[in-house]
Amino acid sequence: MRGRKHWLWSLAAALVAVAWTAGSAAEHAEGRPVHTYSIVARDAQTGELGVAVQSHWFSVGSTVTWAEAGVGAIATQSFIDPAYGRLGLELMRAGKSAPDALRALVAADEGRDVRQVAMIDAEGRVAAHTGTKCIAAAGHQVGQGYSVQANLMEKPSVWPAMASAFEAAKGDLADRMIAALEAGEREGGDIRGRQSAAILIVKPQAGGRPWAGADILVDLRVEDHPEPLVELKRLLRVHRAYVHMNTGDLCSERKDWACAVGEYGAAEALMPEQMEVVFWHATTLVAAGRVEEALPLFKRVFATEPRWRDLVGRLPASDLLPGDPALIARIKAQE
Repeated sequence: MRGRKHWLWSLAAALVAVAWTAGSAAEHAEGRPVHTYSIVARDAQTGELGVAVQSHWFSVGSTVTWAEAGVGAIATQSFIDPAYGRLGLELMRAGKSAPDALRALVAADEGRDVRQVAMIDAEGRVAAHTGTKCIAAAGHQVGQGYSVQANLMEKPSVWPAMASAFEAAKGDLADRMIAALEAGEREGGDIRGRQSAAILIVKPQAGGRPWAGADILVDLRVEDHPEPLVELKRLLRVHRAYVHMNTGDLCSERKDWACAVGEYGAAEALMPEQMEVVFWHATTLVAAGRVEEALPLFKRVFATEPRWRDLVGRLPASDLLPGDPALIARIKAQE
């Protein structure tokens, strides 16, 4: 076991040396100035790992947020180097803790003074670096199982406000991280304003099928919006509704109509304005024999989306509605 650990650490050192000198030269030159504020965190109860960010910069999530199930989460910002995300995950996957991985990468980076990076590993060990030449107000605060960091802020109270909000917030990891971002915005946020936001959450352990995306729990980006956090919260609500929808689909495949009704009903409770959700809730109510409950829902759908009436007649062939012509006609007659 000792020999294996030595091999892993040797591999980690080699990854830093080779990739930084050879593979990341172009990444260094890129140096995109993503001045922003973010949080990396681990949920102590579930083990989920996440990173969330807001900035006055287009498509901030495409460069700042990094995470891998069972490995860790990383935010790399200020004059960013994407190598911190790629190599940081590789080092943690190879056995280094987040503090050790970050220390190794910072030591090898000639541009360390303009970088701001935070990392957390699957065991909740966390570390952050704010370069001495990051644009003020800039700083970070590391807490139990999280780190908040910011640069180019209106004032230096932004990241402490984020930390306090995260520690006090209720709900799941997504709720708590967004609460931290909202607190940063209330405290003044980015001195330039706001433009984009993102959140990425992964499972505590890899499932062995990364190509299927099953290890990613939440991956949402607001690329350009006047109120990115408001839009991010809306997208999170949509995401949660469609998690229920997807589960409802699986229940429907098994002809478990009670399960399907429960899942589609939960989705509708989150998104009553979305007719797709209402339609499939109504359909599964019929399949479960609860026709009278379904008819008012069909009426709502047809009033908003008349073409969905034609879809009803196609569903019996897929075993999603009973093959009863009188029942189908009754559903389609809802005005």
